[in-house]
Amino acid sequence: MSSIRKRRVFPFTAVIGQEEMKLALLLNVIDPRIGGVMIMGDRGTGKSTTIRALADLLPAIEVVEGDPYNSSLDDPDLQSNEVREKLEVGADIAKTEKQVPMIDLPLGATEDRLCGTIDIEKALSEGVRAFEPGLLAKANRGLLYVDEVNLLDDHLVDVLLDSAASGWNTVEREGISVRHPARFVLIGSGNPEEGELRPQLLDRFGMSVEVRTVREAKLRVQVVDQRTAFDNDPETFSDSVKENQNSLQTRVINAQNLLNDVSIDEDLRLRISAVCGELDVDGLRGDIVTNRSARALAAFEGRKEVSEGDIARVISTALRHRLRKDPLEQVDSGDRVIKAFCKIFEKSETTDLTKFELAASS
Repeated sequence: MSSIRKRRVFPFTAVIGQEEMKLALLLNVIDPRIGGVMIMGDRGTGKSTTIRALADLLPAIEVVEGDPYNSSLDDPDLQSNEVREKLEVGADIAKTEKQVPMIDLPLGATEDRLCGTIDIEKALSEGVRAFEPGLLAKANRGLLYVDEVNLLDDHLVDVLLDSAASGWNTVEREGISVRHPARFVLIGSGNPEEGELRPQLLDRFGMSVEVRTVREAKLRVQVVDQRTAFDNDPETFSDSVKENQNSLQTRVINAQNLLNDVSIDEDLRLRISAVCGELDVDGLRGDIVTNRSARALAAFEGRKEVSEGDIARVISTALRHRLRKDPLEQVDSGDRVIKAFCKIFEKSETTDLTKFELAASS
C-alpha cells in the first residue's frame, strides 16, 4: 500500500463548539444518502475550517490507480465505464489508496469546469471520446464544498444538486454523451446577509444548520489559543489530539458498517411523518431525511434501534429549511420544529426539550 500524505489542516476534534454543524457533517459521512448539508451563519465561525478538517479525519479509500473518477474496484455504481469494461474482460487493474477527495468549487466556475468538456474536433477526427473530466469527476467518493453557495449561479446549483441526488454526471454535446459516477457529500455554506437560496433549491439539501459567533469570553480565548498553537506548530498540535482523531474515525467506520442493521420502529416513523404534516412540509424529503439522519445517529452511537432522542436531535436540521415562511425572513431557528415535535411526541417543552438539548451538546 502507498503511504498517504496527510494535509496540514486543523484537526476536527479540536474544533470548539458548533456541535450541530459537526454532528450534521458526521451523519452525512456515515450515510451520504441524507443529501448533504447547508451551513448558514456569521462570517469567521469556522465553517470552512471544520469542513476541511472532516475530510482529513476520514480514512483513506481504495481506488483504481490512474483513474480520474476515483473508481471503486467493488461497487459498480462507483466505477467509470473504462474500469467496468476492463473488469468485464478480466483485465488486471492496479489499485492504490488515496485520501478522501475534498473539492472546492470556486464561485467563478463555469459549467464546463464543473461537469467536464468533450473535445468535439478530436472525437470526430480520431473517433474517440475525448472527455476532459471536471470537478464532479474529482469529487466522486469525496466531499464537494461550495463556499457562499447562495452567490453561486442558480443553473450551477441545479447541476450540483442533480448530480448529488443521482450519483451520476452526464455531459452531452453535438450528439456525443459521456456519463460517469459523481457520488459525493455536497456541503454548502453562506451568510444569510449576502443573499438567500431559492426555497426549492434549499429544500434539496438534506440538512440545514445555523452557526453563530461564540459570545462567551472564555470560549473565544480558547478558540484563539488553539488556532495560534496549531499555526505555530501544526505537527505537535495534531499529535496532541491524535488519539481523539483516531477514536472518532473508528466510530465513523463502525457506524458505516452498522448502518444497514439499524431499524426504526413503525410508530416512530408515523410520528415523524405526523410532525412533517403538522408543519405543512411539502413533499416527502423531510420524512426521508429525518428517518435517515436518525438511523445514522443511532449507528454513530453504536445502537441498532432508533430512539425518540435520536429523532429529537436531528429533526430540526432536517426540517427547519423546508418550512413555509416569509421570503424576507431568515432560515427558521428550529423553534417551530421543536414545538411540533413536542406536540406529536407528547413531550413537555420545558422539561424534555432541555434534556434533548443537553444530549445534543454532549
